[in-house]
Amino acid sequence: MIKFDKLWSMLKARDISQYQLIHDYGISKGQLDRIKKNENITTNTLDILCNILDCEIGDISEHVKDGNNRFKPDDYSY
Repeated sequence: MIKFDKLWSMLKARDISQYQLIHDYGISKGQLDRIKKNENITTNTLDILCNILDCEIGDISEHVKDGNNRFKPDDYSY
């Protein structure tokens, strides 16, 4: 699972509100709702957030193993 707790901490530290993200930077309310729920978002949204905050993806998100390993090594083909 990808979690965005770091994003909310960074926004708070930089005094950037959700209102500003929506109205000043054009992030959709739907994307913010998905981020709040740790749901899928586009790489474009990640890129925009990183540009707004002048940071790397790892600064605003993290991968947390959820214990539900649905994938097997055979599922990956390169």
